[in-house]
Amino acid sequence: MVTKAESRKYVPSKMPIMVHLREMRDRLVRSIIVVAVTTGLAFIFAPQIFEILKAPAANANLVYIELTEFIGTFFKVSLATGIIAAMPFLVYQLFGFVAPALTSKEKGYIYRILPAVTIMFFAGVAFAYFVALPPALDFLFNFGSGIADAQIRIENYISVVVRLIVLVGLVFETPIIIMFMARLGLVTPQWLAKRRKLWIILAFVLAAIITPPFAPINQSIIAIPLIILLELSRWLSRLVYKERGEAK
Repeated sequence: MVTKAESRKYVPSKMPIMVHLREMRDRLVRSIIVVAVTTGLAFIFAPQIFEILKAPAANANLVYIELTEFIGTFFKVSLATGIIAAMPFLVYQLFGFVAPALTSKEKGYIYRILPAVTIMFFAGVAFAYFVALPPALDFLFNFGSGIADAQIRIENYISVVVRLIVLVGLVFETPIIIMFMARLGLVTPQWLAKRRKLWIILAFVLAAIITPPFAPINQSIIAIPLIILLELSRWLSRLVYKERGEAK
């Protein structure tokens, strides 16, 4: 019987790449299946989800002006909700894909922080919905109220709301990502401290990308938590930082 070591000896060099590609394919297929299931469930409850997304807009009268506009928005809301609901599984698949390149200690550390990754994402979603979204919408709805009446297309409204919620949720993962990199010795607390000013600038740039345009107050509402997240990242990196030799 050929041992594992012997089998490796005679396996062509390209074989590990093919195995890696097959694993990527399998994880991608599983992720698509889960997203399809969660999207299907979201499609069933889409009317209730629409009401949740419309709530920050108070009594705004949303309209659609194209025949297929609303059904396209309906599917967009279902897909976005499905991806958000499937995020814990998607993150697990991503970490599972990179795990073979890590040591056993690094793998154990990854699986311990997975719950924190999920919690931080949904914390970002909650922050976007309850804190960032209301003032942003209030500014946009009332900016030209004395000049013209707003008739907001539902597709435009949903795009702004979903983009803000999803991107803020992803940005809230920053402390976990930096903590993981510090654990592996890829970044140091000192390196992060030296780039504090750069991160402050980057925080406002990211806030400008995430939030609706021409809303400086709302950009600040996003940028300030991003700066706080960096400080949290620096603090967490000091707790877990390991030299590259120690992390192995």
